[in-house]
Amino acid sequence: MTATRFERPGTGAGTGAGAHPGGAAEAEGRGLSVAAAVAQRRSVRAFLPDPVDPAVAERALRRAARAPSGSNMQPWSARIVTGARLDALLAMTAAQRAALPGGEPMDPPFLPAAGPPPEGRARKIRNGELLYGALGIDRSDAAARAAWNEENFRFFGAPLGVFLLIDRQANPWQWLDLGIYLQSVLLLLEEAGLATCPQADWAMHGEAVARHLGAPASRRLVCGIAVGHADPDAPENVYRSERDDPLSGDPDAGPPRPGDLA
Repeated sequence: MTATRFERPGTGAGTGAGAHPGGAAEAEGRGLSVAAAVAQRRSVRAFLPDPVDPAVAERALRRAARAPSGSNMQPWSARIVTGARLDALLAMTAAQRAALPGGEPMDPPFLPAAGPPPEGRARKIRNGELLYGALGIDRSDAAARAAWNEENFRFFGAPLGVFLLIDRQANPWQWLDLGIYLQSVLLLLEEAGLATCPQADWAMHGEAVARHLGAPASRRLVCGIAVGHADPDAPENVYRSERDDPLSGDPDAGPPRPGDLA
């Protein structure tokens, strides 16, 4: 597959969930289908400074609670940061990054001790080639890559951030439930005309962030979500990540139809 410039169906550059004529309230009334929301949603890594109404994010987080969970335990909880609260959080995180650039000890770590399986490693490398290629950063330029990666801890300039937390005693099945909830949140925000980027990097300073948010000690931070309006001219928002066929190993599955993996 090749990287292509991303534009939402029925829009030109500067419209859709990134640019926002009419605002999020109008977007929510468009009747976006689930299939369209899944196809349109992408991880945006550069945002315009335009503010986001926290009420839109609050509604998405509450509506997403209809996501299924084992025995209806609903193991997730959420926090929203914007305005002065966001500024204070980013200042605290900048101090944490300076003091602990490698982050806090993580359990579990981001990747298995032996590294990802071969197919996962190949996808990871390919995605890096596309992203840093769009940014004009050479693969060998570790300093430039590290500097750009710090944008993670500024929510990529988004005016609103969301954090998802889970009980410390949760097992993999409850983490599965939280993942279903996360995708539901992302699709509802897409429907509302907002761009997003789910960010596991926030877990590198999860304890400090959770304390800053006033979360109970029984909860641990899993990820953040950058929320806002995409900058349509940012090179990191130009490329489109690739997808492989999850049914490729099933001998009884038919071939994908056009657009299934777009």
